[in-house]
Amino acid sequence: MNKQQLLDQIRLKKSFLCVGLDTDLAKIPSFLLDFEDPIFEFNKRIIDATKDYCVAYKPNIAFYEAMGAKGWESLAKTIDYIPNEIFTIADAKRGDIGNTSAMYAKTFFETYNFDSVTIAPYMGSDSVQPFLNQEGKWAIVLALTSNQGAYDFQFEELKSGEKLFEKVLKTTSRWGSDENMMYVVGATKAESLAEIRKIIPNHFLLVPGVGAQGGSLEEVCKHGLNEEVGLLINSSRGIIYASNGEDFAEAATAAARKNQEEMAVFLS
Repeated sequence: MNKQQLLDQIRLKKSFLCVGLDTDLAKIPSFLLDFEDPIFEFNKRIIDATKDYCVAYKPNIAFYEAMGAKGWESLAKTIDYIPNEIFTIADAKRGDIGNTSAMYAKTFFETYNFDSVTIAPYMGSDSVQPFLNQEGKWAIVLALTSNQGAYDFQFEELKSGEKLFEKVLKTTSRWGSDENMMYVVGATKAESLAEIRKIIPNHFLLVPGVGAQGGSLEEVCKHGLNEEVGLLINSSRGIIYASNGEDFAEAATAAARKNQEEMAVFLS
């Protein structure tokens, strides 16, 4: 999916919501465990319940890898079920030497047909470049994350006076463009978004942490929106686990609609 196609979906739905499919057997409604593939059955119903209100889905790959071959099978069925017009993100946080990254890119872009993959850029340009070589595919680079451990390294001040995450943004943005590269910026770091936008004014930002993790949609939009919207706001637990009863799909619909309605205000 290219940038214009993503923008068209945002304008059509008046939404920049991404639904995270962090599907955990221990958390899904117990009645689904009677199905042959409980993970896919849960995901299918969540997709049906939310597809009118979101523009992206983000399966967290660790939740599927943990189940071995069966998990990968559930993931494949999930990706096939997602409507083609909705952007897909493999939240895999990959990043390795060039030939290994090339295999990761092949895995997610060709074998599973994701539109994008989250990337850890620590190993440098040759670990990211293989994800930038296919038209219509995206690398989503970790820049400033929403977890408490972000302060261990990401805010470290370098000799140049810039923070480490600022160095990551400045350096990696030269490897691609706003047509094939996005960045992960946590909603709990909304106060840094204004500075981030000075460095990368035109790139899309994937923003986790709104809702369950305490991030503010208003603050993220205030500092992060650009002329082309430029935001994908991820919500996982607040939508997919809005209920753990037989009404979980209806609860997910209500939660996704509420997010969409709040986002529409910022697009008017």
